[in-house]
Amino acid sequence: MKLYLKGHSDLYAVEQLQMQLFPSENSLLVQEEFRHEDGTISALHRGKIYLTATAKIYYGGKIGYASRRILAKKESVRLRRRILQQAYYLAALQVLPTAPPWGAMAGVRPSKLSTAYLMEGHSVEQCDKMLRDVYFVSPDRRRLCIDSSLRTLAAAELLREKDLSLYIGIPFCPSRCSYCSFVSQSIEKCGDLVEPYLDALCREIAETGRLLRESDYSIRTLYIGGGTPTSLSTPQMSRLLSAIREHFDLSQCLEFTVEGGRPDTLDAEKLFAISGAGVGRMSINPQTMNDHVLSVIGRRHTAKEAVEAYRMAQRARFTDINMDLIAGLPDDSPASFRNTLEKVIALEPSNITVHTLALKKGADLFFSRAHLPTGEEVTQMLHDANALLRENGYAPYYLYRQKYSSGSFENVGWCKEGHDCLYNIYMMEELHSILALGAGGMNKVQYKKDDLERFHNPKFPQEYIRNIDDILEKKRQIFSLLP
Repeated sequence: MKLYLKGHSDLYAVEQLQMQLFPSENSLLVQEEFRHEDGTISALHRGKIYLTATAKIYYGGKIGYASRRILAKKESVRLRRRILQQAYYLAALQVLPTAPPWGAMAGVRPSKLSTAYLMEGHSVEQCDKMLRDVYFVSPDRRRLCIDSSLRTLAAAELLREKDLSLYIGIPFCPSRCSYCSFVSQSIEKCGDLVEPYLDALCREIAETGRLLRESDYSIRTLYIGGGTPTSLSTPQMSRLLSAIREHFDLSQCLEFTVEGGRPDTLDAEKLFAISGAGVGRMSINPQTMNDHVLSVIGRRHTAKEAVEAYRMAQRARFTDINMDLIAGLPDDSPASFRNTLEKVIALEPSNITVHTLALKKGADLFFSRAHLPTGEEVTQMLHDANALLRENGYAPYYLYRQKYSSGSFENVGWCKEGHDCLYNIYMMEELHSILALGAGGMNKVQYKKDDLERFHNPKFPQEYIRNIDDILEKKRQIFSLLP
């Protein structure tokens, strides 16, 4: 879908919204104005009195046009981008079949806006009005956003000036799911990389531990993700956890999570080894309780085995267990997804995270074009999730969006009272520094109140192993930025 900018260069503001509202279309910036081809002409005119943004959208044989303006003397980057996005959204309304639930709000972290607004001292009612009148967000999404922000405010109260969180990445999976675009390696094909990867990772853990001891910073939350961390064997997992206990002071850590992920990577011995090392939170992610859908997406376990893994985790004394689900998987239906919700809710996990399928180019599913639910069906799935989870005592505590997600919807973490995943909140709302260890990790360093700098570790385990000396040097540089 073409995009032509006229009179301005705010590509990011407009392109992000175009990708959100037209997730099935590739966005292509063009240098010449066009007519009657699918695409957008976003224009900005500076007059003596007004700054006026217009948008003309050609799509599916329809044409949408809208404009918004502000007083020229009040121009700022924030207000200029706002009218560009408002004009775009109002034009898109004229060519789309339904009103997008997130309105003119672009970006992956919608609740950051409402959180900041509440932190400035505005009331919930004022926040709701802002989301409605400025960004045209639907009533149910406004409620999701504000409810999540209220949990963020509570989580922020638990932070101290010299706190940070740690993420440790394990980029291996037992096999690749068809919807997955993460950089991870199949244990079946790359099992010989695991031991050298752990060697390098333990070096990074030891060096990060040394740097932490020399600083005034404390670990507030720790999250081991992937990939599928429990693809590691029990001895390998025990080795990793022993290195963590040896080099990190976890006396101030409020939450320690291991992303168990695939039920077919869990057994009683491994779960007891993890809980015995002080891990209190486990994530077990069936994605669906429909065996046919599991087979279609390449999962090598059944719904029954997901339940068995959950029961094993309970016996291993985990009291905080999350389960992930995905709305919009191939061959799924609203009735089947509702059945999945009911079965998972019956287990009473402390957290249930409902993702919306995001169809990305790195995933096998992008090319297979398997039968996917319609936008209307995904809408029904998420409506049922919202209603059923609230009815059963779950509240939204964090949310984010992804590019190319079905229906331009969102991913929402739901929890029972007192079981918010603090790491998810701190990471998504960017409330403090996050140090990432391992391949594919992203360090987020907050060196001033409103300034965040990102440092990426190499994506692939081979690169990570090969460049570990440079990675350790970068960690030392990162610590020099911490205030």
